[in-house]
Amino acid sequence: MGEAERAGADGTPVGPAPATGLSDRDRAVLDFEARGWKHAGAKEQAIRSQFGLSAARYYQLLGRVIESPAALVHDPMLVRRLQRVRADRLEARTERLRPPR
Repeated sequence: MGEAERAGADGTPVGPAPATGLSDRDRAVLDFEARGWKHAGAKEQAIRSQFGLSAARYYQLLGRVIESPAALVHDPMLVRRLQRVRADRLEARTERLRPPR
């Protein structure tokens, strides 16, 4: 089955949109992230209801989306911010795991 024929858990198509190269679900993920969330619990509940995904699966999907050149074209400021936050968290995790000198 080709990507354009697949549908997400909520029934939305996940094939690429002709104009941007992003699927409807990828654009929905970026739009969802652009909202800005004050409470993680509320965001996780919204992830499950809007996308039908666990938070872990959603963040895996988000990571893939923000690596896409089409996502950078769609919303460059948001995608760069998300990439920067991810890089900062990775660096902090690496520092925590580094043995003391």
